[in-house]
This record gives sequence, C-alpha cells and structure tokens, in this order.
Amino acid sequence: MTDGGALTLAALGGTGLGVLGYAGALGVALVFFQAAIPKFQHRDLLAGVVANYRLLPAGLVGPVARMLPLAEMGAAVSLLLIHHGLGAAPAFALLLVFAAAMAINLMRGRSQIDCGCGRSQLRQPLSWLLVARNLVLAALLLPRLVQPQFRLNSITDLAIAMAGGLAVFVIVQLFNAIGALAATPLAASRR
Repeated sequence: MTDGGALTLAALGGTGLGVLGYAGALGVALVFFQAAIPKFQHRDLLAGVVANYRLLPAGLVGPVARMLPLAEMGAAVSLLLIHHGLGAAPAFALLLVFAAAMAINLMRGRSQIDCGCGRSQLRQPLSWLLVARNLVLAALLLPRLVQPQFRLNSITDLAIAMAGGLAVFVIVQLFNAIGALAATPLAASRR
C-alpha cells in the first residue's frame, strides 16, 4: 500500500505495465474472437457490409470480406500466443484501420450504415463513440507494443491481468449493446 492506502499495480507485485499489457491483450483478443465468429457464420453478408463503407474498389470488396474474419482471428491468437510487441501489432493496426474507416464515413455524413463490428442482432450505426472505442482498445495495446518482452511474475499478477482482460471484454460488450439498443426505432421514438 502506498499513498495513504491507495493500492497500485506495482504494490501488487510484478510490473504494472506487464499486468496492464496482459489485461489489455486478453480483453482485446476476446473482442476480436467475438467479432470474428459471426463474420464466419454470416460470410454471405459480410461483403455487403464492407462494400457499404465505400472505401475499396469493387474488385477488392470480396477478397477483403473473406480475409477480414481470418485477420481478426489471427490478431486475437497473436495477442494470446506471442509474448512480445509483435503479437500486438496486427490487432493495433486493425483497430486503427477500423477507426479510420468509420471516421472517413462519418466525415462524409454516412452515419446510418452498420459498423459491422457486432452481432447481427445488435446492429449499430456508425458514431464517433465507436471510433473512440476502437482508439481506446488500440491504446490498451500500447503497453505490449512498448515493452518488448513481458512476463507476469506471479499467480497474483496473472489473476489481476485476467480479471482486467475480462472486465475490458464485458465493458465493450455492454458498450456495444447499449449503443445498438439506443439506435433502435423504439429508442428513437422515446426521445
């Protein structure tokens, strides 16, 4: 305990940056797993979602739609299995690309297209909050990018990091659900 009883990551053992990096990596990996699975299940709809962004030539829409769930799954696996900065790089890059694609469409005034980032029953129109969500998730990966090798020093560090990663995942799921529900016609009629 330090600072009059305040509990810090360093006081819990291990390096705070390592625990934070592992928690962020686990949370973001779970988000990518959750995003990739419905894309595999609804491959036939994904090309339409990608085309809706109007950022790619027509000839690239199909290949990008086929590769997107594989890229998300690969990013998730690399976050969990590669214990250095290179493991976080694919996920970091994907999050920045997704945020940029959303921002470009929002600046074009195209906010009513589905982001394509959640479950089909939780469709969400584009918003600056979704852009911010992706940037926050990318920022959670920075400890993994700046710390070349990280190791958790104890079972306590691992438990804290796993709890933090699960918390990140649950918060993102709640954020997505609330955003999707707020965009429904019923919610719009109550405003």
